[in-house]
Amino acid sequence: MPIVHSASLSHRCGIPVGLKLENRQTTGSFKLRGATNAILRLAPADRARGVVAVSTGNHGRALSYAARAQNSRATICMSRLVPQNKVAEIRHLGADVRIVGCSQDEAQQEADYLVSQGLVMLPPFDHPDIIAGQGTIGLEILDEVPDVGTVIVGLSGGGLAAGIAVAVKTRRPGARIIGVTMERGAAMKASLDAGKPVQVEEFSSLADSLGGGIGLENKLTFPMCRVLLDDLVLLSESEIAAGIRHAYRQEREVVEGAGAVGIAALLANKIDALRGPVVIVLSGGNVELQLHRQVINGMNNPPGQEV
Repeated sequence: MPIVHSASLSHRCGIPVGLKLENRQTTGSFKLRGATNAILRLAPADRARGVVAVSTGNHGRALSYAARAQNSRATICMSRLVPQNKVAEIRHLGADVRIVGCSQDEAQQEADYLVSQGLVMLPPFDHPDIIAGQGTIGLEILDEVPDVGTVIVGLSGGGLAAGIAVAVKTRRPGARIIGVTMERGAAMKASLDAGKPVQVEEFSSLADSLGGGIGLENKLTFPMCRVLLDDLVLLSESEIAAGIRHAYRQEREVVEGAGAVGIAALLANKIDALRGPVVIVLSGGNVELQLHRQVINGMNNPPGQEV
């Protein structure tokens, strides 16, 4: 996906700012990279067994697409917090959808059971092939902006941030990687503060793709984020809404809340010691259109969501 220059953000920051348009992927988010890599690296016999994952929506959609392309079958376990437009797209791709509980942790229990019945687990972030697939974004950033100073990326379970950070810092160790997430239910932030993976309560959010835990048995993304992230920024719902509006009005891009958090962090002046050139990863565009219209027209929060 291309990196496009943002005249508005470059003017605001006084340094070049580019937008990495992962919202234009076939399945609407960066997740297609990791899912495709993971499916392709499975043994044929494992692909034939079928794959299972827990998802807040975008990984499930990507895995369903990648599995179908390789004549496999995906089962996606999700909580009731996942927006219905994402559930519908996953079903459209032929996956078996299981809606379980009100958190990713509850959905994970169903996925674990299905693994015991013979399916192959391909988790959304804590897996080497998933991380490597997302890391191709970092390689592309370096190809287009070899002197990149700062990469701003949404942060949830850490697969995207970890993959990009490894790729970028291997060639440009001085580049800064900034993770951005919502204020409430920020599992990686709570885990980093605690020094170990912890559970958090999940809340509805405009950045719904950033919800969910990182897994108490997290082996890869937690230690990678702890070492490789240079800063972590938290955003309110109104700040995320401002990012969505800016993306649409100024950049002509439709992005979901999780895809807008990098822009939102700049607009809120929450990134210290900003070093250019800057690349913001617009991670996804799978937003329910009625909600998007409401945000564009001035609503800061989804129905029932308190700031």
